[in-house]
Amino acid sequence: MQSDSEGLEVDAPDRLLERADVLATALGTSRSELLVAALRDYLENAREGPLEGEVAAAYYDDEIAYEELTALVGKRRAADFRLLKRQLEEASVDGSPEQ
Repeated sequence: MQSDSEGLEVDAPDRLLERADVLATALGTSRSELLVAALRDYLENAREGPLEGEVAAAYYDDEIAYEELTALVGKRRAADFRLLKRQLEEASVDGSPEQ
């Protein structure tokens, strides 16, 4: 079986890693599996939760590309953000006040 995973080195405070190890042991999983699950949950919050606004702002400010936005929030939501960005840009060019 071939894996689609890649190694990652993370610098984290010792106390945080100790807590992760304790939780992983309690859950009967590895630290790696625990961290992957935590990262997956965090990224899902970027799609649906309070982080979505920060992701949108990064797109509006041209800090991330449309393709990157799509990877984070999905095609439908990214299309909504792209439409709103265009409307904001058109309003700015027309001299209309932004709301």
